[in-house]
Parts: sequence; C-alpha cells; structure tokens
Amino acid sequence: MALIRWEPATELGTIQNEMNRLFNTFFDQPAPAGRGGAPSRRWIPAMDLVETADQYVLRADLPGLSDDDVNIQLEDNVLTISGERKTQHEHQEEEGYYRIERAFGSFARSLTLPEGVDPDRVQAHFDRGVLEIRIPKPEQKKPRQVQITLGTRPTHNTNAIESTDTADPQTNSRDPVPAPS
Repeated sequence: MALIRWEPATELGTIQNEMNRLFNTFFDQPAPAGRGGAPSRRWIPAMDLVETADQYVLRADLPGLSDDDVNIQLEDNVLTISGERKTQHEHQEEEGYYRIERAFGSFARSLTLPEGVDPDRVQAHFDRGVLEIRIPKPEQKKPRQVQITLGTRPTHNTNAIESTDTADPQTNSRDPVPAPS
C-alpha cells in the first residue's frame, strides 16, 4: 500500500470545482425541448465591465442581433439589457442527424449602477455584434475648502477665547483662556 500525502489546497480546489459544476447545472437548466425533442440551452450573452477614470464601459457580445433586437433600460440605478435571438435553423426533410450548439432565445442582464448616474448622459453604440454602453461616473461631492489667513487679528477686540461647544456642560464653566498678545 502506497502512502499518499494529503494536500488540503488540492482538496479545496476539487470541492470548489464540484460546487461550480453543481450550481452551473442548477442555474443553467435546459429550456423546453426544441426541434426533434432535443433540449435547447438558455442564452446568456457575455459582458465585460471596465472602469476608467471618468466612466464605466460595458461591452456585451450579441452576435447575430441588430440594434432593433436589443432593449436598454435604466431605471432606479439598474441598467437592464434585454432582447431575443431567434433560431435560424432550416427545416431538414432528409433523414440524418444534425447538431445544434448555438443557443437562442430571450435574455436579460441587469447590473446596479452607483447613485447619481445621469441617465441622459449614457451612450450606447452597436457595431458588428458588440454592444458598447458608456456610463459617465457621477460627480463626487468635493469637500469645502476653508482659507486660513496668517498674521492678522480679528476685527473686534477680545481679551479671551471661549469655547462654543455646548455638548459638554463642563466646557463653558471654566475660566476663559487669555488671548495671546
């Protein structure tokens, strides 16, 4: 009998692969049977989301679709891309087998955008089966700058500096601090 060293990292990788397989089979259930009783696959187009300095760029692969087949909707900071790719199979009357690997059907992909995105500035461009949506980032609120002046005295003459913080009752009960001369 051979002694095999146990490697926990390998075991975790195996468990992760099995869980991925389980979830993929659960969430990618075949759609109702298509032609000839063969199950058809759900179509989920691939998307990339890239963040640049001033915008988000979303690219979706939509081969075989035109811009009329795709709907883009932005509501409550949720961007939804939906549409349908119709089957293009020809009816074959001769005997024999054929294989259908390309998925078709309706799809919808949604993603949540950050608060403050201006929907009027979102731009979409469709070229050669690739949908590109440019989403300008919302402007960040900038902190207010307070200018500090050096070497000048206040216009009114005060002999003491007192605290104006009223949260602590002991703060104002102390003697005032004399102002520097």
